[in-house]
Amino acid sequence: MGDLIPNTKKSNSRINSIDSSQVCVTLAKGAKNLTTAAEIKTVAGESPETKGNIVSFSFWLLKQGYSEATIKGRVKLLNRLMRLGANFADEESIKKIIAEQKWSVSRKVNAVDAYDSYLKMHGKTWNPPIYRRVRKLPFIPTEMELDQLIAGCSKTMATFLQLLKETGMRSGEACQLLKWIDIDLEQRTIRVTPEKGSNPRILPFSLKLADMLNMLPKNTETVFSNADLMRRNFNKQRKRIAFKLKNSRILQITFHTFRHWKATMEYHKTRDILHVKEILGHKSLNNTMLYTQLISFKDDDFTAAVAHSEEEACKLIEGGFEFVCDFSGNKLFRKRK
Repeated sequence: MGDLIPNTKKSNSRINSIDSSQVCVTLAKGAKNLTTAAEIKTVAGESPETKGNIVSFSFWLLKQGYSEATIKGRVKLLNRLMRLGANFADEESIKKIIAEQKWSVSRKVNAVDAYDSYLKMHGKTWNPPIYRRVRKLPFIPTEMELDQLIAGCSKTMATFLQLLKETGMRSGEACQLLKWIDIDLEQRTIRVTPEKGSNPRILPFSLKLADMLNMLPKNTETVFSNADLMRRNFNKQRKRIAFKLKNSRILQITFHTFRHWKATMEYHKTRDILHVKEILGHKSLNNTMLYTQLISFKDDDFTAAVAHSEEEACKLIEGGFEFVCDFSGNKLFRKRK
């Protein structure tokens, strides 16, 4: 396994980062005990050799340039297959174990991809089973539901969710990659470092979000803590708020729901699919086209507001209202409900 461990300081730094975010927590424990076979208690296919190979696999993925999230996911699935008794030297054993699980199709596809990468590390190929993901339209909550969820969360979580709502950033972009240096509080813009092959972009945000960001401590390089911790805290707070509001729809809201909501609202406000593509950072327009079919708005499904001054007009625009016309010396705005 020694030749599979990167020797550069940069690589070691990334490995430490992965360990700190628990990418290979289970593996680290296994690797620590790989001194003798007698010291390891195994179950089913959980042999010292297999454990060592999965540890090597995590470093191999790292050297291939895979993201930490991908490494974590694939290592976790291989560990799961190992505990279920899969024989990594027998592809039919892998197929059988995957087929027997009551997993979603997406998870089975991910398990196949994980084992496929494992074989590539060893210079081998196989005849993989065919599982096809069924693409479903995502759940889109009302803006009131999002705002109720944000209002009920802790200060840090509320700021994180408001950021997702206003920018449509991926949670990984907003959590793991977003640094204080990327935020211009004076101009109220955020420079997004992309993930998953997306495009970099600069996005505006409201005075409300600027105030919320200013309330957070700035004693770390990144704005928010690690994604796993944020997600665990979010799940607890969401459950509490859904129970308090007696609204089970709140439980369907995930971090990614805010991205779907932002894209949907931007499209129905502008009818400009290229504008939505730029906000999301998509490289392919095919991915953006999904948001043209999510919600069917009625023509009168608007909230109207009147601005009597420039200051009021600015606040309405920051709140998502669009200008309609001048009337009796005032400005009329509207926003979809």
